[in-house]
Amino acid sequence: MTSCFGHFWSSALRAKPLSPPSSSGTSVRTNSGQGLIRRLSLFDLILLGIGASIGAGIFVVTGTVARDAGPGVTISFIIAGASCVLNALCYAELASRFPAVVGGAYLYTYTAFNELTAFLVFAQLMLDYHIGAASIARSLAGYIVSLIELIPSLRDNIPAWVGHGEDISGVLSINVLAPVLLVLLTIVLCWGVGESSIVNCVMTVTKVVIVFVVIIVGAFEVDVSNWTPFAPNGFKTILTGATVVFFAYVGFDAVANSAEESKRPQRDLPLGIMGSLLVCVVLYVGVCLVITGMVPYQLLGEDAPLAEAFKSKGLKYVAVLISFGAVAGLTTTLLVGLYVQSRLYLGIGRDGLLPSIFAKVHPTRHTPIHSQIWVGIVAMVLAGLFNVHVLSHILSVGSLTGYSVVSACVVTLRWKDKHTSQVSTRWISNRGEGFIYLVTIAACGFATGVLYRFGASFVFLIVAAVIAILAACALHFQQVYTYPPGFSCPGVPIVPAICIFLNIFLFAQLHYEAWVRFVVLSIIVVGIYALYGQYHANPVSSDKSIIYHRAPAEEAE
Repeated sequence: MTSCFGHFWSSALRAKPLSPPSSSGTSVRTNSGQGLIRRLSLFDLILLGIGASIGAGIFVVTGTVARDAGPGVTISFIIAGASCVLNALCYAELASRFPAVVGGAYLYTYTAFNELTAFLVFAQLMLDYHIGAASIARSLAGYIVSLIELIPSLRDNIPAWVGHGEDISGVLSINVLAPVLLVLLTIVLCWGVGESSIVNCVMTVTKVVIVFVVIIVGAFEVDVSNWTPFAPNGFKTILTGATVVFFAYVGFDAVANSAEESKRPQRDLPLGIMGSLLVCVVLYVGVCLVITGMVPYQLLGEDAPLAEAFKSKGLKYVAVLISFGAVAGLTTTLLVGLYVQSRLYLGIGRDGLLPSIFAKVHPTRHTPIHSQIWVGIVAMVLAGLFNVHVLSHILSVGSLTGYSVVSACVVTLRWKDKHTSQVSTRWISNRGEGFIYLVTIAACGFATGVLYRFGASFVFLIVAAVIAILAACALHFQQVYTYPPGFSCPGVPIVPAICIFLNIFLFAQLHYEAWVRFVVLSIIVVGIYALYGQYHANPVSSDKSIIYHRAPAEEAE
């Protein structure tokens, strides 16, 4: 028993070596002639990030939150956007430091912390992605059916089980069209990254153009008196709204997961992450100003507030255009979500934590077909059989924990560069002391979030926040940091500390079922690791067989 526990512990604490970036920005990983090809330009990466973030949320969430926050929903989106920008700075640094390999947050955690923590981050993220893909597929099916029903002869003649979903019980709900759409998008992704990038570019440009048209046309219908009062229910509703709309920005991490297929990853990944996020902020703020200026916030609809606002002004053609924009938005969000999932499975399959079949790449299409098909099957089952509105209660845990760990990775990897050769005589190492400060910041963020959620005295919130500030100051003055090559996140460790605090604060606002999901899934993952992962994982082997070469397209240039 002692021997088994010792092996488990030593395996769990293994970390992946941090390899220096390749001297060629256009290098590509291959394994026995099979690998991903670098075909994505900076423009492709920006559209990838926008495609992942902007879905039906821009047409629905804006109005839903505005019913509580009033015109102040604009501030909600700005606050959430600012928080995501800080997270994106952390992602941008790590994407620049790991330009040759897929894996995203999982890979960063494996290198900065250890094997088991990386596996836990992967699992939490994947459950979010799987449920999110199913939810988006069902919403997309519903929008497509709604567009088809614009034809008079088909109106009210399409059965609910085709696209809108027909409930059988509280959890089961049949939907036929959603799995069909997932099959089509999975085929596109298996066909090749070039082809899927073209589809994403066309659809993303379409929806961005539609959003700009909506903003411009709506601007002429704005009545500025509707912006008064700007915060009818106080600042607390604005802050609560920020915790809701935060998830409308989630998606920029998709750019980091395309590291192995970017033409110039060290330059383009940080620019793609930040560029796509800033575009999303501008679009969201523009839509918020228009929708709250056109219609008094009390009169905004629940399901399609933006479309209903234009219908109330007699602009029905814009309402139809919004429906097409929602279809384009959902399609790109779903496409990129499926793409990201397969690349995460590819990375973890290479490291041996899951069976090697996930690591196989098609020799001519250069796509991880087995991983992509598996991702599609999981999404099809969830979308075709389950009521994703019930499952959505346990969403967002993976994104918030993943973002928090990525921020901690930035700080930790800065120590690693500086202190690996130093021997300390103190009772605790500099690294151990730093971990204590990071955990303290996270704990204070959770405590502050719980106290705020349950209406505790403002004094307690101040105390928790002050402790977090002191821990961040100690992190700054007690540690020594170096600047990595490539893009460097400014303000380390303060900016990552703020990210951790805010992310865990938002984590505390989630439904209690999400907390249960976090604990239960973590226990299951530890069990899988104990039975399989610890015996098959090798953080070094996947790097030893890497051969780098220029993609054919790059050689032609």
